[in-house]
Amino acid sequence: MAGEPWECIIVGGGAAGLSAALVLGRARRRTLVVDAGEQSNRPAEGIGGLLGHDHRRPDDLYRAGRDELTAYPSVEYRAARVTRGAERDGAFHLELDDGARESSRAVLLATGMDYRLPDVPGVAERWGRSVFHCPFCHGWEVRDRALGVLDGSDRAAQRALLLRFWSDDVTLYMNGASEFEPSETARLRRAGVQIDERVVRELRGRGPALEAIALTDGSERSCQALLVPAPLRQRSTLAAELGAALADPSFPDGPMLVDARYGTSVRGLYAAGDVSAQALPSVAGAVAAGSDAAKAIVQDLVAEAFPRATT
Repeated sequence: MAGEPWECIIVGGGAAGLSAALVLGRARRRTLVVDAGEQSNRPAEGIGGLLGHDHRRPDDLYRAGRDELTAYPSVEYRAARVTRGAERDGAFHLELDDGARESSRAVLLATGMDYRLPDVPGVAERWGRSVFHCPFCHGWEVRDRALGVLDGSDRAAQRALLLRFWSDDVTLYMNGASEFEPSETARLRRAGVQIDERVVRELRGRGPALEAIALTDGSERSCQALLVPAPLRQRSTLAAELGAALADPSFPDGPMLVDARYGTSVRGLYAAGDVSAQALPSVAGAVAAGSDAAKAIVQDLVAEAFPRATT
């Protein structure tokens, strides 16, 4: 049997979810945080660029956030997974893998996203260490080393040029993709970016360290850190079950469409952090998004509790 409805259920206990829970707790709103513990940055050695927490391990940050929430009796944290959801009769009804059934007037999806890594041997085991997707998060730690960009897409040149701010030794590995327009190639050359069109066979190095890029022609090039594209995809079908529209309908597991208040296309359903299309993925951005989404939720709860008089 479901208990008394919550005022808000937050699905996800990462940066966005915990930040939102803190605001809702301080506003004395009955809030349930359901966390499956799948934060995508957990493999990283540290968080880069988060004020007051630079280099802090992700698990330590999340543990501290959960500890802070214990000061607010209206917030409950539960380690569980939401397995199914539905919207009916003006409320959201969620089923959890611990057998519980919970309902709420508002739901904030802060589940984060999974990264789709390049299918190259050696990438997965170095992910979040010597292989990364965001130079703002990891560039400082690998500055002045031999850096590479593994990308044959139309965004490859921009990624390589961006990485030049962290090192003078940058190689763009196009992995067999066709050559750029001559003007773009000239731009990369002027910036001092080396271009290697050969197919990458694997990454080599001891443990999580990257030492070299092995190519299919049998040669090898020194490389100590590698920037790769890693498209995001949703972890579950919950957003679809609740009827939320996607930012790009042609990308069925992509981020959700949200407005400036982090509201989705479904009244009472919000999304913040990587799962929304509001901002580029980062812990700092997720913290801010969770906080702002929670404030919007509180404002909407006020409007519901104290409606304007009709004439």
